[in-house]
Amino acid sequence: MSIRPLTSLLLTASLSLFCATSATAFLADQDGQTFTDPATAGQDFTVQGEYVGVVEGGDTWGAQVIALGDGKFRCVGYPGGLPGDGYNPKDTKKETDGSLSGKVAEFKADEYKLVAGDGKLKIMSSSGEILGTLTQVKRESPTLGLKPPAGAIVQFDGTTAENFENGKLTDDKLLAADCASKEKFGDHTLHIEFRTPFRPLARGQARGNSGVYIQSRYELQVLDSFGLSGENNECGGIYTVAKPSVNMCYPPLSWQSYDIDFTAAKYDAAGKKIQNARATIKHNGVTIHDQVDLKDGTPGREPERNTPAGLYLQGHGNPVVYRNIWVVKR
Repeated sequence: MSIRPLTSLLLTASLSLFCATSATAFLADQDGQTFTDPATAGQDFTVQGEYVGVVEGGDTWGAQVIALGDGKFRCVGYPGGLPGDGYNPKDTKKETDGSLSGKVAEFKADEYKLVAGDGKLKIMSSSGEILGTLTQVKRESPTLGLKPPAGAIVQFDGTTAENFENGKLTDDKLLAADCASKEKFGDHTLHIEFRTPFRPLARGQARGNSGVYIQSRYELQVLDSFGLSGENNECGGIYTVAKPSVNMCYPPLSWQSYDIDFTAAKYDAAGKKIQNARATIKHNGVTIHDQVDLKDGTPGREPERNTPAGLYLQGHGNPVVYRNIWVVKR
């Protein structure tokens, strides 16, 4: 029996996993479950993740299993492979809900059953025949750990937070959110790495919220948006301005990278803006914004003006952390 009917049998719920609120909102976890260490994150975290493989009929599929707390999960299936690695965003995703049963999460889709756990996601018929097996993978950004080139200004290398106003080091020598660089920037290239916490019961902007404010004026959202549609208020989105071309958000507690090429707005001698700011942004090595036009600043920090400004890492009370931050001025 071919696996192709699975594409029409998986639930195609179009509702977003999370209710998005404004970037200034903070919704507390229902019972304070916040994890920053995978070793203590529990069974739900172990099952959560990305899976990829070839199913009966020779089709490649990717899947993202998202933990929603209390043993509840959502599985998003991607024909062709994972986002940024085979999946065409024009193709229809397939989604279904499931729950933990012992050490595995089970999902039902008409006569098919999906079973995720122990590093595998098995697609099974009603009779128990295995029609395909996807293997759990842990992707890593190709720019993770990228070394600063000659002439770069190192903002944070794990040794001190003194380059940032309100800069604070965590116990494991990472930079906590809610700080601003003392150095000011015009046109520049920025490399930055970040990690969101695992908050399975949180939703929307409470799920690991922060933001990389380019030149303190344009917010590139930081959020646990793993498995979501990819909107302008989700990870990789430029808040209120542009959504990413593909949602490249990895699972929470994964290290992720942004690589940003930014051109500041230009003004004439009278102080009138004559050219909008622009940015090309890579998330985990994949271009998600290509020379996007930034017509206005985004809410929450400094307004647009004809002056350089610093990098701001937004604080929302979530234990989002940063590392390996460097800038090349142009």
